[in-house]
Amino acid sequence: MSSPLVGRSRDGSTNISESDSDDEPKLPLNQFYPYIRCGLCCGFLIDATTITECLHTFCKSCIVRHFFSSNRCPTCSIVVHQTQPLYNIRPDRQLQDIVYKMVPFLEELERQQMCNFYKERGLPVPRPVVASPQGPAVLRRQKKDSFPHSVFTIPPELDVSLLLEFVGAEEGISNYKPLERRYVRVSGEATIRHVELFIRRKMELSPMCQVDVVCGDHLLDHYQSLKDIQNSVGEDVLQDGLLVLHFGLVLPSES
Repeated sequence: MSSPLVGRSRDGSTNISESDSDDEPKLPLNQFYPYIRCGLCCGFLIDATTITECLHTFCKSCIVRHFFSSNRCPTCSIVVHQTQPLYNIRPDRQLQDIVYKMVPFLEELERQQMCNFYKERGLPVPRPVVASPQGPAVLRRQKKDSFPHSVFTIPPELDVSLLLEFVGAEEGISNYKPLERRYVRVSGEATIRHVELFIRRKMELSPMCQVDVVCGDHLLDHYQSLKDIQNSVGEDVLQDGLLVLHFGLVLPSES
């Protein structure tokens, strides 16, 4: 349940610092709204949940409700998943902790609203989960056993299996991690831009570093989809059914 705007003064200038020291700078809370509010309900984040494909964050209830009618991110319109976008969202507990610390009484208000929700419907109020010493293994097993089997399957014609081959970095580029996950299975609707974002995230690349992706003898453009590339290049660049993409790291050319 997302929360309305609370915990601030009527002029929207609640300070996030309540220190007794006058020397410590105080900033109005509304300066941090772009980082702690949900882009769907415009309230403060509750159960902050991040889309793994683009790292945009929303209230859990808001983004789940949004995915009933769309598989795209509400902020950047990237395709989160072709058929099951809920697979590509993760709770962001650190951000939620920050929101609760910045906004006075928000956590208590949300807890009270949750209790009222269950009581009004005659349902038992859930208790906080306390993990036992063997809790993690038990929880993992229960989660695996109780996870509902999806009635949806990705059509085989939309699946593309990639082999990402790193060919090296231009002189002057350093401090990047090796790409540990070379084999990736994605939707054919994904584009080279999605592949680049995946490489950037896994290798922790600097924004100044450019990623060039090549298939066979062709330098690929960001807008090209993997399905179109696979259909156009034919069987020559396939390796055991995998679409082989070579990529290198270069510095932007000076104009």
